[in-house]
Amino acid sequence: MNVWNNKLDKHIELLLQRYPMLDAVREDIVNAYLIMEESYQKGGKLLIAGNGGSAADAEHIAGELMKRFKTPRPVSEKFAKSLKAVDAKRGAELAKNLECSLMAIPLVAHEALTTAYINDVDGLGVFAQQLFGYGREGDVFLGISTSGNSKNIMNATVVARAQGIKIIGLTGENGGELANAADVTVRVPATETYMIQELHLPIYHCWCLMLEEHFFGGE
Repeated sequence: MNVWNNKLDKHIELLLQRYPMLDAVREDIVNAYLIMEESYQKGGKLLIAGNGGSAADAEHIAGELMKRFKTPRPVSEKFAKSLKAVDAKRGAELAKNLECSLMAIPLVAHEALTTAYINDVDGLGVFAQQLFGYGREGDVFLGISTSGNSKNIMNATVVARAQGIKIIGLTGENGGELANAADVTVRVPATETYMIQELHLPIYHCWCLMLEEHFFGGE
């Protein structure tokens, strides 16, 4: 596992300054970040799933990672030249506008696939099926469940473990089954669903900020 980069401390400190109750899970937040950093460093990707509000969080996280969050992420000069070589006009515009990504796939976002699988096979295996199809050894699965007991998330953890995919859980205080299945679980200090969700957002924003700074530079 990668060693903690002290330059990223400012993001954790700002998070805890704004949400002091999260100091109780500081170590887990850092350890979950390190799992993601290591995976990306080796060419892996993040696969994210949740239900209801946590499904929206899954898409939100992917949106922050697949394009800039705060820091510009221009394409390399080499790729810019390749774009222009293909089409001088369009390539120049694309070279200016494209942004580098940290690959993140929200498993909640593929309506034709998910509804077909739910209708034809098994509603509780919908994330497991996608993880089996998209996932590769060295990737990371981020399962978001306020209870920690979502059946479709737990099914996905079985597939993840069988494929050599690290598991991060983002849950409420009780942790549920997910806390036992994951490599690292961040159990925020709340038990009411909406309060748990309100604490999940600043944590994953912090992760996105740290990943962006590590891979694309920062302030």
